[in-house]
Amino acid sequence: MPTPRRAQLLALAIATVTGSPLAMAGQADSEGFIEDGHLDFLTRNLYWNHDRKDQLNDRREWGQGFRLDYNSGYTQGTLGFGIDASAYALIKLDGGNGYSGEAGVLVPDGRGSAREASSAGAAVKVRLSETELKYGNNLRPYNPVFAAADARLVPGTATGLWLTSSEISGLSAEAAHLTAAKDFNSTNGSDDFYAAYAGVSSNSVDFIGGSYAVSDQLSFSLYGSEYEDIWRQYYGNANYTYPINDSQSLNFDLNIYRTNEQGKALAGDLGVTAWSLAGAYSIGAHTFKLTYQKIDGDAPFDYLGLGPGSYHDSIYLANSSQLVDFNGPNEKSYGVFYNLDFAGYGVPGLTFGVRYIKGSDVDASDIPANSAYTWYADGSSEEHWERDFDIQYVVQSGKAKDLSLRLRQATHRIGNDASDSSSDQIRLIVEYPYSFF
Repeated sequence: MPTPRRAQLLALAIATVTGSPLAMAGQADSEGFIEDGHLDFLTRNLYWNHDRKDQLNDRREWGQGFRLDYNSGYTQGTLGFGIDASAYALIKLDGGNGYSGEAGVLVPDGRGSAREASSAGAAVKVRLSETELKYGNNLRPYNPVFAAADARLVPGTATGLWLTSSEISGLSAEAAHLTAAKDFNSTNGSDDFYAAYAGVSSNSVDFIGGSYAVSDQLSFSLYGSEYEDIWRQYYGNANYTYPINDSQSLNFDLNIYRTNEQGKALAGDLGVTAWSLAGAYSIGAHTFKLTYQKIDGDAPFDYLGLGPGSYHDSIYLANSSQLVDFNGPNEKSYGVFYNLDFAGYGVPGLTFGVRYIKGSDVDASDIPANSAYTWYADGSSEEHWERDFDIQYVVQSGKAKDLSLRLRQATHRIGNDASDSSSDQIRLIVEYPYSFF
């Protein structure tokens, strides 16, 4: 049950986003529960090879995942009611010989990894105008303070209440009270939420926030969250695109987080400010980007895990990468990115990206004694870098339309292996989505 304070938070959010005098266009256009329903199927094959250079076991897993999503329409009337339901399954193709359960791709079973695993979830939903409230165990919020990742065979999900609204033109708002988690390598939907780097857990997460598009060129985002007995975290973003001409543009993206300890402070004293600034120049099919990221505080910038040892996507900093996040205490990092869209050369659906990031000046010498990050103390003054390649092709037509093939390769090297390890990683992902109706 939500505490009185959390109940007030959700009530305030509902009152705010449903109080608009705009006409109830969204619900008024409903064709019905069955008529507006969608049944979608996704099959994903994922090979994951993580070659660690520190004499520890490598992490190698290969599996096949399946996801079936049914999203109903809404009943007609002032209030519309509906349901969302999903079924997930995965099959182990490889992961033995000391590799099982290490990469988070397959589901551990106590003896390694299960040959197959499945789970299901559902949520009921109600809509008034352009405002929707969901309750269930199959929620997949994705925002700067709570982003359940979909980077393995099946996505992470959460249980609770989730409110979204777009009553005001240009404004997308949301709020949630979440009480349980299911990780992407688990079938248990009653897990705790985690601070990923600290390894401590929380019974509940609350968040509220949204994004406002001032124009096609300028937008702002503000979010706040509370991970019970761990932290309160605040996020802001400003994004601006300056169109030079029809084929050239400049983009500037500023992200900033502030994290403070909360309640029992299970991760210890925090007081961390993390920010990044990215500037990108696009010309035709090419995009060039420079980034700078800084962590101010004697603890690392930490974010969401849905299970012990897992890392999700609630880090919207520019230099968060495939292998590392460049988020150590007091760390600063610089990045260079290049992306190419081959559609400009007559091959639509083919894209390529490469990036190089270097981090330095990690300083954990003043890390608090009660911190869950004391293992970082040996990482003072360390330097490291990461180089990533990403190439993807999506079939544009024919019977295999929307079939995608993606290869991601990353190399990370660190000077003293104090807080992380040097490693190479390859991910090969083959996806095929199909919509029944």
